[in-house]
Parts: sequence; C-alpha cells; structure tokens
Amino acid sequence: MPQGKTTLIEHPFDIVVFGGRGDLAKRKLIPALFHLDVENRLPPDGRIIAVSRAKLSREEYRQQMREACTDCELEKFDPGAWDKFAERLDYVALDGSDPAHYELLKQALAGREQVVRVFYLATAPDLFVPVATNLAAAGLITPVTRLVLEKPIGHDLASAHEINAAIGKALSEQQIYRIDHYLGKETVQNLMVLRFANGLFEPLWNRTHIDHIQITVAEKVGVGGRWGYYDKAGAIRDMVQNHMLQLVCLVAMEPPITLDADAVRDEKLKVLKSLMPMRGADVAQLTVRGQYRAGTMDGKAVPGYLEEPDAGRASDTETFVAIKAGVQNWRWAGVPFYLRSGKRLPSRTSEIVVQFRAPPYALYPESAGAIHPNQLVMRLQPNEGIRLLMLNKQRGPGELRLRQTALDLSFNETFGGRSPDAYERLLLDVIRGRPTLFMRVDEVEQAWRWIETILEGWDREGLTPKPYTAGTWGPSAAIALIERDGRTWHEDEE
Repeated sequence: MPQGKTTLIEHPFDIVVFGGRGDLAKRKLIPALFHLDVENRLPPDGRIIAVSRAKLSREEYRQQMREACTDCELEKFDPGAWDKFAERLDYVALDGSDPAHYELLKQALAGREQVVRVFYLATAPDLFVPVATNLAAAGLITPVTRLVLEKPIGHDLASAHEINAAIGKALSEQQIYRIDHYLGKETVQNLMVLRFANGLFEPLWNRTHIDHIQITVAEKVGVGGRWGYYDKAGAIRDMVQNHMLQLVCLVAMEPPITLDADAVRDEKLKVLKSLMPMRGADVAQLTVRGQYRAGTMDGKAVPGYLEEPDAGRASDTETFVAIKAGVQNWRWAGVPFYLRSGKRLPSRTSEIVVQFRAPPYALYPESAGAIHPNQLVMRLQPNEGIRLLMLNKQRGPGELRLRQTALDLSFNETFGGRSPDAYERLLLDVIRGRPTLFMRVDEVEQAWRWIETILEGWDREGLTPKPYTAGTWGPSAAIALIERDGRTWHEDEE
C-alpha cells in the first residue's frame, strides 16, 4: 500500500450496485473502487454489495471481479491488495423489478441505517423507476441515502420528465446523483480552474477575443455488441445530449458566485437555456448526420453499421453527428460552437479547442502562409493535458520566418503517477455527498429540450444519415459545415 496516503473518507458506507455483473460494473465501477482501496482512500468500514439476478455465491462473485480487475488494472496486479479489497465485496441475488425480493437486500443492510447508503443503478433505464420505487416501499431510503443514475435518462424530453418525476417521489432531488463520467475527467475538472483561477485567460474568454470553439469526441470502435441499444439512441442521444452539452456548459458558463453545487449548476443551466434553437430549415444547414460503412482501420477490414454481427434490419440511425451551435448571450453572441462525435473515426480523441481571433493587423505579410491563429487545446483523452499553440520566430539568421509551436502541459509528465479514472473521483464525491459534478434535474430536461429541436427538424426535413467510410472523419458535409465559414476542424499532429 502506498505510504503517506490519508483516508479521504472517515465515515462508513454501503454501496449497492444494481447490475453488479454487468459491463459497467466489471470495467469501471469495481476496478475504480479497487484502486481507491489500494490508495487507502476508503475507510475500513465500507462495504460493496453487488445485486444481480444470477444465482452466485459470494466467492463466485469475488472471483469474477478478480478476473475483471486483473484485466483492467493499469499497474501490476497485487494479489494481496485484492484479497484485502475482496473482504468488502458481498453479493445478493435478486430481481430488481420484483418487490418481494427486496427483503433479501433489507437483511443485508440491517443494522446500518446510520451508514451512508449509495444505490448505484448500473442497469437498463427501464429499471430506474421500478428499483427506486421498490427501495422506497421496502423502507430502504434513509436520510443519508444517495441514488446514482447512469445515462441515458430517457429517450426524449417526455420520457426523461416521466423518469425524473417518478424517482422524485421516492427520493429528494438532493439525494439523486445523475452521473456523467466526462465530468470526472481530469481535464474537464481543470477547465474551471484554468478559466477562473488564472488572470491570463478570464479577460480573453469572450466574443471579443475568441473566434470559435470546437468540441470533438471521436471513437475508433464501432457499435458491435451494443447495436440493439445504440440503434434506439444514435450519436445525438448517446453523446451530444449529455457529454458534449456538459462540455459546452463548462466552456461557456459565467463564473459562479461560489463552488457550491447549485451555484455551479445554476450557471450551467443558463448556458443550456441560451442555446440557439434549430428553427425551420436551419437544421439542414447547421447539422450533419452520418452512418459508417465498411472500411479499413489499422490495416484491418471492419464492417459497416448495418453489417455488424448483431445488427438488425436496415436503419437510419446516425453514428456520426456534427452541429454548429450558438450560445445567445452577451458573452458569446456570434461565436460558433462546432460539435462533432462519431463511431469508426480515425482516432480515439476527445478535445476542446478554443481558437482566438487573429491580430488586427498583418505585421508580417511576407509570412502570411505561416500565420495560424492561437489555439488553446484541452485534451480529455488520450494523453490528458493542455496545449497553447502560438507563433514564434524560427531560429537562425537571414530571412525572418514564423513557425507555429506549442506550450505543452502533459498531466502525466507534470504530475506523475497514475491518472485516476473518472469514476474514482465521482464515486468518492457520491460517498462524500458532493453533487457539483452531477446533473440536476432541470439541466437534464433543458438539454433534452434543445436536442428535440434538432430531432424534430430531422424528421420534418427528412434528413437521413449520409454515408461515410470507416476510418474517415465522417461525411464530407461535416467538413463543409465548418469550412464554408472559412474555418477548419483541428487535427492534432501528436
């Protein structure tokens, strides 16, 4: 165990993971809790109870999670550390939709009513309401209970409102934690620090000095294995409505009065309310839908969306979306926000690019071809860090030449050690009762209101996805979306 670490949480807790044998639990939740335990960030009296329908013994479940943590461990797996952590793990077999089964969970939690109690719903969304209702009916909701909901929360505004209203009958809003793992990423957390703790950037963070903003969330993988879920969602519901709009909020929000959770979320809500709605035929000019076709990636042939092994019938679901958005307020009027996200793109990249305006006068006209606007690039993944692209004089005598160079802050090189997974931070915040990095109900529903203006426009205008070859940056229309404004998508040379 690392020396010199201090336990960040002193009070005991019980975390009950519904869907405890699912993909999220295996890949993220249990490994994150294991890392926290290895780093001595969990108190001794902290239990993890997995819930699933499968009939397993406690030891069988522990063995399954040991294998999962061995595969997910970034550093050398320590069997001794695992044995210590495994003592926290318990397992209860029950059907979350059956009220009669909750007596088993009640028995597992008996005598610990004063302990912080976290119910993490790593389940399909259609179980959110039944589980919350059954927990309340069984008397398992205490004043120190927190309920964590994974995305997606609803399929549209109506369904999101229905879920939120039903769960709101079982728990107070202060007890509900709607998680978006992007908000736990180091670079995302650092965005507010960069903006509000550095006098260099705050005076420049407005329409006078910023030309435009790009947000890209690109994935190399397709949707194999998740076709059934993804075909009901598409890129705009799976990525834009939650992850990307949260990034827009953090880039565009006004400084909160304090770092209190509601003060921060009030400012984010103002951004969502300021998003320019897509009216009439605007949606055809300001958005692009795409769907990947078969292609080659890393030298290997990959199938198209409709040829994936688990694909169903023909579908017009988008696997790529690009949007030119606008924030209609005093700070950002006239500054476009270009968003793009998709599957089967050339690289796995998530980044925010802030492009500043060019100097007002060309003092170096002979170097016009080398003039590039300053860009602040915040990389979320991979290689988390911040780069400031700027012009400098090339070394040497003779003719003066300019060259774009970078001030590069790599979090790994600067801070060293292992970069914690986003779920580690977010799970700690849930246990400690810190909701700042979680979405409030009005944020979720306001995001859906804006997304629905696009969805309705696509239906009204009959806009179906344009094909793009796997391994490319989406349909050519996505390039045209930004280049007809005299701008271009950022492509990092790293």
